[in-house]
Amino acid sequence: MKLYPREHYLRKIRGFYHAADLIKVITGVRRCGKSCLMETIAGELRESGVPHDRIIYLDLDRKEYNKITEAAQLEELINKSSKTKNLKYLFIDEVQNVAGFEIMLNGLRTTGEWSIFITGSNSYLLSGEIVTKLTGRYLEFEMFPLSFDEYENMKEFYGKKTGSNPAKELQDYILEGGFPRAVFLDDVADKRTYVRGLIAEIFEKDIRRRLKIRNKSTFETVRTYIVNNFGATTSLNGLRNALVKNGTPVTEATVSRYIKALTDAKILYECPRFDLKSKRLLNGEKKYYLADLSFYFTQNTDNRINYGPVLENLTYIYARAHDYAVSVGRIGKLECDFILRDSAMQYSYVQVAYTIALSKETEDREYRPLEAIRDNYTKYVATLDPLLQQRNGIRHINLIDFMKDGKRF
Repeated sequence: MKLYPREHYLRKIRGFYHAADLIKVITGVRRCGKSCLMETIAGELRESGVPHDRIIYLDLDRKEYNKITEAAQLEELINKSSKTKNLKYLFIDEVQNVAGFEIMLNGLRTTGEWSIFITGSNSYLLSGEIVTKLTGRYLEFEMFPLSFDEYENMKEFYGKKTGSNPAKELQDYILEGGFPRAVFLDDVADKRTYVRGLIAEIFEKDIRRRLKIRNKSTFETVRTYIVNNFGATTSLNGLRNALVKNGTPVTEATVSRYIKALTDAKILYECPRFDLKSKRLLNGEKKYYLADLSFYFTQNTDNRINYGPVLENLTYIYARAHDYAVSVGRIGKLECDFILRDSAMQYSYVQVAYTIALSKETEDREYRPLEAIRDNYTKYVATLDPLLQQRNGIRHINLIDFMKDGKRF
């Protein structure tokens, strides 16, 4: 089957296809499409004329490789796969199955004969071990589940029916989520069953085994609380107090450890708060966003959409997928939903709301934080309003149209 090309990510990696001096590490929540991205890269190399015998693809979760558990075994397998002295391209999926792979892969890297791409458990790949042993020798490329434009484009790519009503399409995307495999499932119940199984897999493989969590029920309570309150300003102490009040005795250190486990597994993303006057990050309260909204909707029977945090979450993931660094901005007593910084160190500011058409008070509430920012970077108010207006040079955009067109802030 022809693979849907995730151009957001291919564009970032193409400049490093032939870089033998850097290991390309592809990270992201389980089942977001990392393996398919590597297969797409391998396909592009073949199409560019690279012979098949110089492209080695190893999925270490496959049955024939389940006895490859030591670095020496993996090195022997790789050396058997290609004898040419020309530049070879090595792709390894689930690399964490092999103990001590870091030193072995770094040895291959130093020969200058291999361009190496790896994926695996985020909890392991982002741990201190790989950072210590490969510092300065690898690049991380972070993937996310499908953004709204990718969701629409992938459905069209595989001949899946897309509706003529953009608002209904957005609602379907919010409720169904953006995991690529779920696009092939026609029944919403099947999609949710798939995501629930994925959550169980992440807990078992990426969290429980690594952290040796003994009290599963407490962990589940913390996870449920933080997932159900995505987009809300949260402090560890406040979260701990809320859990204790609801009958879950837990320490702040344990809450911190569990949240880190969720962020390491890339279920959850921590969005820091930045003071625009002092130009410093603020300690304490933060916001957390979900890698995919299906993590919320599969765990809750209520399908009603609270568009405030939902649209914030969509905007956050969309911006991250387009390679922006994201933080929440504070200007005195006012708060700007997002400060975005691109790779060229250019900034933009975004306020997100369902609508500003209800009243002048609603409009003022969204524009006022942006009007308080005294610089010349582009400022946006993003809503679902069909009729747009401009005010004091601030751009009012329809979020559905903006995302469907794959635009950048």
